[in-house]
Parts: sequence; C-alpha cells; structure tokens
Amino acid sequence: MFDVLFSIAISFAITFLAIPVIITVAEQKKLFDIPDERKVHQSPIPSLGGLGIFAGFMLACLIAIPYQSATDFQYYFAAAFVIFFLGLKDDILVISPIKKFIGQVLAAFLIIYKGNIQIKSMYGFMGIHELPEMFSLLLTYLTIIVIINSFNLIDGIDGLAGTLGLMASTVFGFYFLQVNMLPYSILAFSLAGSLMAFLIFNFQPAKIFMGDTGSLLIGLVNAILVVKFINVANQTDIAVPVIASPAISVAILVIPLMDTLRVFAIRAFHRRSPFSPDRNHIHHLLLDRGYSHRSITLTLVSINILFIVAAYAGRNLGCTWIILAILIVFFAGIAALYYTRPRARLYVAKTLEATDGELKSSKIVPLTTDTILEHKN
Repeated sequence: MFDVLFSIAISFAITFLAIPVIITVAEQKKLFDIPDERKVHQSPIPSLGGLGIFAGFMLACLIAIPYQSATDFQYYFAAAFVIFFLGLKDDILVISPIKKFIGQVLAAFLIIYKGNIQIKSMYGFMGIHELPEMFSLLLTYLTIIVIINSFNLIDGIDGLAGTLGLMASTVFGFYFLQVNMLPYSILAFSLAGSLMAFLIFNFQPAKIFMGDTGSLLIGLVNAILVVKFINVANQTDIAVPVIASPAISVAILVIPLMDTLRVFAIRAFHRRSPFSPDRNHIHHLLLDRGYSHRSITLTLVSINILFIVAAYAGRNLGCTWIILAILIVFFAGIAALYYTRPRARLYVAKTLEATDGELKSSKIVPLTTDTILEHKN
C-alpha cells in the first residue's frame, strides 16, 4: 500500500509542478491549439499538457514498481514511449491518420508479443470461450487500437478525457490492489495521480489541453489494464474473482468506447475515414443543448459510474446479456439526445434596399443559439 501511495504522490507532484512550466514555454514558443469552426474554444490554448502527464506517470512507475516481479513492464514503457513521441509530433506538427495508425499498431505489437498481453477467451460472450490463436491476436489488436483512439476522440471538451481516464484507472488500480497484483495497481494509480494534477489546470476554463500526447497515453495504459483485467478477473483462484469480466470492462470504458464505435460507424456509413474530424460526439450533442463543459463532464462520468455499478450487480447474468443491455441503454440515450436536439429556426433577413425603397434581395438565415461561443474555455 505504501508503494501505491508513493506512486500517487510522485506522479501528482511531478505533473503539478511541470504543467505551469509547460504553459509558460508553450506561450513563449507559440505552441497553441488554434480554434477553428469545429473546436469549442475561442482563444489559443497550449496543447502540450500530455508532456506533464507523461513525466509524472513515467517517473512514478520507474521509482515505485518492483521490477523483479514485473518483467513485462519494460515493453509497456517502450510502447508508452512510441505513443508519447507519436502524440508529441502530432501536437506540434500534425501527422496524417495513417502514420498515427501505424504508430499505434507498433505500440500494440510491443505489448502483445513482448509484454504478453492477449485476449485468449471471450468467457462465454455469444457462447464463445477459448479463441483460436489468429482470431485472438486480431481481437487483441483491435481492442488496444480502439481503446487508444477512444480516449483520443473523446478529448473534445475541458476535463472530459482526463476525468474518464482518472475514473477508469482508479477502478482498475483498486481491483489489482485487491488481487495482490501490485505492479499493475501502481501502473494504474501512477496515471491517476498525474491526471488528478492535470485536471486542476484543465477543468473549465482550461489553461492547457492534454493534446494527443496525453490522450493517447491514457488510452494505451487503460488498454493494458483492460486486457489484463479480462484475463485475471475470471480466474477462480484469485482473491476477488469477477464473473463476466469482458462485460465489466466494457462498462468501465462505456462512454469513450461506445461513443468512438458509434462515430466510426457514422463516418464509415458516409464513406469517410474513421479518423476524419466532425461534431458527432456525445459531448457535441450535449453542447448543442446548452450544457457547459463542466456539467457535461460530471454528467457523463456519473453515467459511466452507474453503468459500472449496474454491470457489476448483474454480473451473474453473463457477458452476452450484460453487453446487450449496455448497448441498448447507451444507444437509446444517444437516440433520445439526437431526436430531441434543438432545431434551427429560420427567418428572412433583409440585405440592401434599392433607392426606390424596394427590397433588392433576401436571405434565409438559421436562428440558433451558438453554444460553442457561449462556453468559453
């Protein structure tokens, strides 16, 4: 327990001390996230907060994790460095989606083949248990890459990705602590400590964004924790066995995971790249209804916690029924948000009048509340 508390203290302190320095340097070097028609902030904001998160997380892990019992962790950190440089380059120079995807595949390769992270069973989902090797590898790659991107894509408003990442890593951290898997608990709590410090500067009004450097790191760490949780929690010889661990994992990541799959499906339906930007995320739907960044973040995190509690309470129903219920409830909520969203009202606006007083032209203009401009960062 001392090692866990020590890791939280180190990661929190390093990130808390690093963020003001990063903000100052970013302002001096003009390293800003520039607002455009799709983004929800008005003024340029530094976007290198992921540097502080990474520094606190890595230093805490390197100091607190007992490596004699955690030989696979060197490969996890190698993957974290791949993701770090990938995100940093994208934050500063912007890279193409295909290059970002290749980097994510490389990180997944390191933690699967060298770090021994692999989903080998579906534990009863759709009646499937043990998986063939090839299908197991493909499923693990898909799981890791989707989770990495889910936190990257949900990072659209102040505090949301950081708070969801904090909640998920804390849940996994407590579980691994209960089953005496100290290295994984420290891994989770090191990220949680860094995110707690970062959120002090990221809640509305945000002084800094985490950028891809931070959001990709959150996704990678949670992908490792998810796959490990799925493989460990169903074992009967551990201190706290959890039936239907794949379904519980889906519940822990339900907001970023389901929203990402939904947005990917919408983009594929319109024959667009899954990585192309748009305003179809769940936080955009709530912004259009007039909610503030803070209220959206607290609402979505509260809903995510309710999913976790409900899934754990119904764990004896089995993976299939729990995941089906999660899908139905989530997409029913999205449908309700979508079909009750505010509609644009139209009015005729005069332009210029001729000298004889006659109207030269008219224009139909949508009369809507600009929620983006209302919620300043």
